[in-house]
This record gives sequence, C-alpha cells and structure tokens, in this order.
Amino acid sequence: MDGFLVAFAVSLGVVFVAELGDKSQLMALTFATRFKALPVLVGITIAAAVTHLVSVAVGYGLGTSLPTGWITLVAALAFIGFGLWSLRGDADGDADGQRPPRPRSGSAVVTVTMAFFLAELGDKTMLATVALASQYHWVGVWLGSTAGMVAASGLAILVGRTLGRRLPERMIEIGGAVLFLGFGAVMLVDAILELGGPGTGEAVLAAMDHRVTGWAALVLGAIATGVVLGTRVWARGARGGRRLEFARAPGSPAWWARMSFAAGAVLGLVAPLLVGLGVLGPISVLARPVVALVGAGLLLVGFGVLVTATRQFGAVLRESAQAGAPVADDPDAARRPVLATGGLYRRVRHPGMTGLVVGYGGMLLMAPTLLGLLAGVLILVAVQIRARGVYEPGLGSALGPEYDAYRRRTGRFLPRVRDRRSTAGV
Repeated sequence: MDGFLVAFAVSLGVVFVAELGDKSQLMALTFATRFKALPVLVGITIAAAVTHLVSVAVGYGLGTSLPTGWITLVAALAFIGFGLWSLRGDADGDADGQRPPRPRSGSAVVTVTMAFFLAELGDKTMLATVALASQYHWVGVWLGSTAGMVAASGLAILVGRTLGRRLPERMIEIGGAVLFLGFGAVMLVDAILELGGPGTGEAVLAAMDHRVTGWAALVLGAIATGVVLGTRVWARGARGGRRLEFARAPGSPAWWARMSFAAGAVLGLVAPLLVGLGVLGPISVLARPVVALVGAGLLLVGFGVLVTATRQFGAVLRESAQAGAPVADDPDAARRPVLATGGLYRRVRHPGMTGLVVGYGGMLLMAPTLLGLLAGVLILVAVQIRARGVYEPGLGSALGPEYDAYRRRTGRFLPRVRDRRSTAGV
C-alpha cells in the first residue's frame, strides 16, 4: 500500500507541474470557451486515463517504444483540422446575428477525447509516465498521472469558462483557431524532423538561408496578392450601382491612401526579390529560420483573413442586390452603400485591413530588410488614412445612426472587448 501511495503522489505532482502552461492546458482552456465544462472534463479524463495506461504498459511491461513520429504527424493534422473548424465558426449563427447553440454534450466529449488523446501520445508527460512506471507501482502511477492531468486541466477550464462569459464569441473562436493551428504547425515540424532521421533538422536549417526565404516570401506574397485581387473583382461584381461617395482628387485622403498603398505594395514585393537575388542583405537580428517560419504563418493567416473578409462583404452585396427594387419613398436606396455586420465584421469594422497588415508583416519577417520595413510603414499609413479619413466618414455620412451604432459596438482593427455603451452606463 505504501508503494501505491508513493507512486500516486509522485506521479500526480510530476504530471501536474509538467502540464502547467503546456499545450494540453491551453487546449482545455480553449475547449472550455466553446463547450460546457462537464463534457470537457469528462473527455480529458477519458483521454488521460487511456493515454497514461498505455504509458504504464510501455514502461512497466512492454519495454518498447511507440512510433512517436507517426503519432505526432497524425496529431498535427488533427490539430490543424480543429483549427480550421474553429476558424470557420458557426456561419448560420453569424448570419442572423444570434448566438449559435452549443454543441451537444456527446459530440463535445468525443471531440475533446480525440484531441487530447492525439496530443498526449508521445508528449513529455507520457514519456515521464513511462519513466515513472519503470520505477514505481504501476497502478499508482496510472491513477496519479491521470489525476495530475485532470487537475491541471480543471484549472484551465475555470479560466476558460470565465473568458467565455467576458469575451466576444468570435474572438474566442479565432483565438482557439490560432492556438490549434500554431500547435499543429509545431507538431508537424517535429514529426517531419523525427521521421526524417538524425540530421534532418540541421539540413533544413542549412538550406533556409536568406536567399531561399526571400524567394519564398516573394512567391507566397505574389500568390496571396493574386488571390486577393481575384476575390476583390468577384466582390465588386456584386456592387452594382452602390458606391461610397468620397473625394478622389489628388491631395484628398483617398488619393494619399492609394499612393501610400501602391508604393508600399511595390516595395513589399521588391524587397524579397532583392534579397532572393543577393542584392540586398537581411537585417541580421531577424535573419533566423524560426523567424521566417513565423513570418510565413502570419502571411498566410493575414491574407486568409483578408480574403475571408472580402468574400463576406461580397456576399452581403449580393444579398442586397437580390432583395429587390428600392422603395418608392427612397429612390437613392439602390445607390447607398450597405453595411456588413456579420462574420468577421460582427466585432471589427475593417477586418480586411487587419489581415492586410498582418500579411505584409509576415512577408517582412520572411525577408527582413530596411526596404521592407519602409514598405510596412507605408502600408500602415495607407490603412490608417483609408479607415479614419475615407471609409468611416463616408459611411457615417451615408448611413447616419445605423453606422454610429455599429461603430460604438465594434473595434476599428481588433475586436472591442467591452462595448462603449457599457462604459457609459447604458
């Protein structure tokens, strides 16, 4: 009995401390913002019990090793799938502005169990449990490690439930998606390096010199720009006679925004081209493979947000065009701009501009140069002028109180955590 208690206490303490701040705890926090607390806790308990039973069997009886490389690869793909699922959100709920119903408890338990089981296979806590099982009573190690993981995840669930009540739902969905995609990307890299055998990591890092990352930034940026332009053409095709009225003459805010953006876009593509050709050297502090990988992720996420926002706005334009002819007492209704308030626009007034800045920031990190930094500054200036000096005054003049109410409950480039009306005592 003493051996069981010692094994239980040691395993509980080791796993609990190891899980603090680990991806499993962050997963528990994320799931708790989307599902009810009890199904999340049940799913974690099932996954932890099964995973640590496998660990104990390996450490106590089998003496063999699991194919952690392939397991990590499967887990990485699952995490990326969870991230895309979270990023997609609940389109039906966003369309009518109502909060979508929570998934049923059964599906929540299955989802959480699968995610945690895949994440924990080959994880450091599993390896620690394998080592403990080779030295202590196997039942005590199994129950103690399971209890340690459930206890650490329980703390995360409490935090997640609190955040779920205070933060906007779309912010939670996007934050969860970013966490899952980030963990999936890291696990995918780990799996590739492990399956590639010794020396794979060194070979990859050696191949990722500044010229390679420069060409990669140029190709990814060009592809993303082409996709964005194609999406904008599709969206504008549904605009019809609707047009936001603002001054476009030289010297106007719209003109300065257009010139700044054109210069920034050109320099943003020229900078990685010069790096790829070896004409321009990168900023030495940022010339690191890990920085380039982070930049590639930001580039893809940023332009993905821009494309999504453009498509959502185009869908609003098409819906308004199909709504019918303007009423008799408002002949200008067919030419008045429409307001998108669903999807990404539910909490942010200019999500496309946010994605644009993030995307160009990612390109800058892939090929960090002073010329690219100048391009980033020009893009930021163009975005600020466009939002503050063109769109918002124009929409406020055209839509009046409707746009004022929308502006009070949304953030310009990022979601507003608290509604202005709450601070005013409304």
